[in-house]
Amino acid sequence: MPITQLLLVFLTTAPNHAEAPVTIANSDNGCGLLTRKSTMLDGIARRIIDPALGKLGRRLAQQGIHADQMTLLGLMLGFACAAAIVWQWDMAALVLLGANRLADGLDGAVARANRMTDRGGFLDITCDFIFYGSVPLAFALRDPATNALTSAVLLAAFYANGASFLAFAAMAAKRRMETQARGAKTLYFTTGLMEGSETILFFAAFMLFPQWYGPLAYLFAALCALTCLSRILLGWRIFSVDESDN
Repeated sequence: MPITQLLLVFLTTAPNHAEAPVTIANSDNGCGLLTRKSTMLDGIARRIIDPALGKLGRRLAQQGIHADQMTLLGLMLGFACAAAIVWQWDMAALVLLGANRLADGLDGAVARANRMTDRGGFLDITCDFIFYGSVPLAFALRDPATNALTSAVLLAAFYANGASFLAFAAMAAKRRMETQARGAKTLYFTTGLMEGSETILFFAAFMLFPQWYGPLAYLFAALCALTCLSRILLGWRIFSVDESDN
């Protein structure tokens, strides 16, 4: 079987891998609905932590805290994490990574307690991408001779994976597709092999085992590339269907 067919099967039919089977239907309001049961870490993590995040988010909202404030706080914590990596304060970086992810989870919880906005969704995804890119950059600055090439490869994989994610989201918005695979979002989220939880686990591994940054980063880059290619194949399959057929 050609590799492209294997990847498409991996993405759209394997229940224990990147994506579960896809169903496209018309919802009551005429919008396309894409449903899937995700088995990746993000889906599992959301079921565990969402109730606690929702409760804390409602309390913060009652205190007058806005979601955008949490998003920007998370970005500042992310920059502090990157700076700690450069200075080789690895345990501090690990703590700041956890704080960044907590703020990232709480901004959505606060938004759902108040009101979700397109501005907030735009700011959230932009800050996430900035933070994700800052970590490989920090390791490159920490030891350019050893880590520069590795970080460049990982950043290229991030760029490609992010491009496929955002391009899919743009086409999904054009077709008025919806998903609840990652809860209520202002942006269409396609699940994949490498998602937020997997990214944070790799980042944590970088900080716990900086001497293994090279092999871990190359592995992460390869998995990101696989996710990107899988999403491209999924988009090719879904978006090949004429809108008038939905």
